[in-house]
Amino acid sequence: MALKDIKPTRSELINIKKKIKLSQNGYKILKMKRDGLILEFFKVLGQAKDSRGALLVKYARAQEMMAIANTVEGSIKVKAAALSVQEKPDITLRNKNVMGVVVPKIDSNKVRKGIADRGYGILGTSPVMDEVATSFEELVEAIIESAEIETTMKRLLNEIEGTKRRVNALEFKVIPELSEARDFIKMRLDEMEREELFRLKRIKARNES
Repeated sequence: MALKDIKPTRSELINIKKKIKLSQNGYKILKMKRDGLILEFFKVLGQAKDSRGALLVKYARAQEMMAIANTVEGSIKVKAAALSVQEKPDITLRNKNVMGVVVPKIDSNKVRKGIADRGYGILGTSPVMDEVATSFEELVEAIIESAEIETTMKRLLNEIEGTKRRVNALEFKVIPELSEARDFIKMRLDEMEREELFRLKRIKARNES
């Protein structure tokens, strides 16, 4: 199709200008969201580093106490004490919103137990059994906290990547293509006006001759 055969209208120009404005507004909003998500991600990243460090410390402590308990009480007695626990931790998973991203909120109850609630008899066991139980209860709490933070971090990272793709698409594809189309339509409308003006002048000149 020849350039002269393309005849856009003023309404098309107005519509494409509206699309450009909407795209530019969407770009600004998404860019702000992306920047906010990145700030939130680094905040959670710091929490994750602390959480991992605490988890490793508590894991090492639990392993150490288990080795001591096996030495003092014997592995069979330690296993029997572990199997005697009747009441399991109560874990509840809820959702919370962080910058428009749904992330998990893990609530835990009954992880830490009193000596009388652990199932094994107080009599006939040494204090080391209580210490090993406490160390593993602390480890479970650390695992729950770490799971919540790590999952939040992953979901934020996924949302950042998706938002970055949308921002880049608007900046480098959608807005430039719309702007190019707007400029072309404006150019053709100006040409059509000049052609129409030239045609009217010719008719006028012919009528006057």
